[in-house]
Amino acid sequence: MRRTALPALCLAAAATASLTGCLPGEDKADSAPKGPFAGLTGGEIADQAVEATSNASSLRMKGGMKDDDGSLVDLDMALDEKGRCAGTMSANGQGEAELRMTGDTLYMKYDEKFLRAQDEGASKEETDSVVAMLAGKWTKMSATGSDAKDIAGFCDLDTVLADFEDVNSDATRGRTTTVDGSPAIVLHEKDGKDAYTLYVATEGEPYLLKVVSRSAEDPGTVTFSDFDTPVPAEKPKGEVIDLDAMNG
Repeated sequence: MRRTALPALCLAAAATASLTGCLPGEDKADSAPKGPFAGLTGGEIADQAVEATSNASSLRMKGGMKDDDGSLVDLDMALDEKGRCAGTMSANGQGEAELRMTGDTLYMKYDEKFLRAQDEGASKEETDSVVAMLAGKWTKMSATGSDAKDIAGFCDLDTVLADFEDVNSDATRGRTTTVDGSPAIVLHEKDGKDAYTLYVATEGEPYLLKVVSRSAEDPGTVTFSDFDTPVPAEKPKGEVIDLDAMNG
C-alpha cells in the first residue's frame, strides 16, 4: 500500500505562531475584557489552554487536514499518553480504515474502497487479490516498522503535543460561542498570511476544543473532546492477519 503520513496538528503551529491581531472584520477586544476569563488577554487564555490540553492524559481529535503529499486526510481518533489509540482514518474520501494500537502492535482494518485507492499502480489482478485477502479483516504489524511508524507516532499523545512546550502566545480575544454544546471563547491568531482560530472551553478546564487553520500549506479544522477518557484500544477478537509475517 502507498504510505500515508499524517500531518502535524495545525494547533501546534497555531499555538507557536507569531501573532499580530484579529482577522479582518472581527472586533478587537477592549482593554478590560469581561465575562469568561475576565481580565485576561487572548494570549494568556491561549497559554492556559495549551497547558491544560498538554496535561490531559487522553483526548479525541477529529477533523480534516492535508498530509505531506497533498491528500486530504479525515481523522477521528482517541489517543493517550501511553501510546494507545483507536479510531478511523480516510484519504480523499476514498474508503475508510479502522485502527487501534496497544503495546507495540498496530491493528488496522480496511474497507474495499480504501484498499483499492491505496493500491494505485498495481494491476487489477493484484488489487483484486489484496481486496479478497484483507477487506473487512483485522491485520496487525509492529508499530516500529517502516509501514506503521508514521501512524504510530500520532498514537502517542506526548508526541503529538510535544510542540506545546514554552508557548508564549499573543492571541486576540473574540466572541463567545459553543463547540458541540460546550461554551467556548474564540481567539484569533495570525502569522504572516496564515490565520488561525482557536476555541477554548470557558467551563471546567480551559481545554482547546477546536482549531481552524487557514494556512495555505496546512489548512484544516480539528476538534478535541473526551479529555482524560480511557481509550478503547483493545486487541481485536477473532482472526488477525499478521502482515509482518506475510512480508517477511
